[in-house]
Parts: sequence; C-alpha cells; structure tokens
Amino acid sequence: MSRTYTSYLTALVGVVCVYFFVRAFLFGQLFVPSRTVRLDVLQGFLIGVGLAFVTAQAYARIKATKVNGWVTMFGLGVPGNGMLLRAAHAQYFPGPVTVPEEAMYWWANADGAGRALNGAHDYIMHFPPGGLPPNNAFWSLTMGDARNRYVPNPINRYSVGDRSGLVANADGSVDIYIQKTAAPGHESNWLPSPSGNFIVWLRVYEPGAAILDGTYKVPPVAKSK
Repeated sequence: MSRTYTSYLTALVGVVCVYFFVRAFLFGQLFVPSRTVRLDVLQGFLIGVGLAFVTAQAYARIKATKVNGWVTMFGLGVPGNGMLLRAAHAQYFPGPVTVPEEAMYWWANADGAGRALNGAHDYIMHFPPGGLPPNNAFWSLTMGDARNRYVPNPINRYSVGDRSGLVANADGSVDIYIQKTAAPGHESNWLPSPSGNFIVWLRVYEPGAAILDGTYKVPPVAKSK
C-alpha cells in the first residue's frame, strides 16, 4: 500500500474511532434504546481494529530511521521483539519477516532534499569509492511507481545491483542514473524511472557489520544538475 493511501486510511480510521467514542461517552444516553448486543460487538470490533492499525502506524513512525531520504527499520525478527514491532514493520516494509543478519531494506520516495521523486527529473545515486552496500551475499536497487508496482520500460530493467554489471568510475566510485531516458555513455548504470512519482528500494542480503551497527549511510538520491 502506498504511503498516500495509508495516510488516508489512517485518517479515516481515526475519524471513525473518534465518532464511536464521542457517541458512546458524550451522547450514549441518547442512543440507549437502539443499542443491541450485536451492535455493541460490531462497534467493539471496529474500534479494536482501528486502534490496532493506528497504533501500528504511530509505532512505525517512532521506530523508523530516516537518513538521506531513505527509511529503514531495525529489529524485525529479533527474539524478544513482539507483534507490535512486526505490525509496525509491515506498515513500511511489507514482505517476509527476517532478522537484520539475513536482510535489510530501505525505501525512498523523496530525494536527499526531501522533494518527491518524479520521472520528470533525472537523478544520480553516487556511491564513493568503497561505499557500495557491504554484504556477504548481494544487494539490489529496485524501481517502482508511486503504488510500488513495476512499470514497463524500453530495456525491461527494473533493478540494478552487484550482479547487473555496474561500471565503476575511474576513481572506483559508482554512479547509478535514475531517469526516464537513457544516460548517454552510462547505459549499464541506468535504472529507468516511470513518468510520474516513484519509489526506489534498496535491499541488502547478509549485510555487513557497518550496516548492522548503523554506521553505514545509504547515499541520497540526488537531482541531477
């Protein structure tokens, strides 16, 4: 679910919960004749689901870490971290439950300056020499539209990574070109973007120590000059 739809749903759930509480505690006596066990059970169920959803959303915002426009969350799957953290994690990172030593995920829908990523602009993600995501397996950078779905492109490329043939610069740094049209002379490092808003995901499997201890910072997606 996209962040926009999630925000709308959260607002709707909040309004419904407030309505039920106001109705029950401020105007409850006015509705006593119409109350039934079935209605009370239904209201209790809806309020419980709504509060659970809103609580997970709030906890996700507390536990999420945002650096350079990228959002991540540590601790899912770690023994002792219970259902609330898993529910929070599911709000931001739908998918399998893993411990950090297995995989870490980041997503971004804004550039390093906080502006929404959009195919009307060209972007570069610059990894300095030795700055590619440390791992003992592999990593990938994946593209999706604003609803997190693949969008057809001329070369049928939806991700790049350490197995896609990225070409390093002379100094050992690596630039990934995120844009709608091909980057002349840099086709091997081109990740095609859709025409509208989009999301990029970074996935690192068996991440290295610098990721696990939080010292590694994913570089921002920067708007090209």
